[in-house]
Amino acid sequence: MNNLDAKEAYQAMFRFLEKYYEHTHADEIGAILGSMSILNDGKPADGAMWQEWLDAIKEVCPGFDEKE
Repeated sequence: MNNLDAKEAYQAMFRFLEKYYEHTHADEIGAILGSMSILNDGKPADGAMWQEWLDAIKEVCPGFDEKE
């Protein structure tokens, strides 16, 4: 299996949620997707989302270095 960097993993998680939303039309998932959407500057619409994502990775992968 290939190793994903933080941005690729974020994109994969976003796509997973998009597909879930396509099946369920759950308002909560739609709201999350709106906040997570990547803008033209490459950052999520909700500025706090990226840091929350990095924090989640660090909890799951304690050795993660976001500067890699």
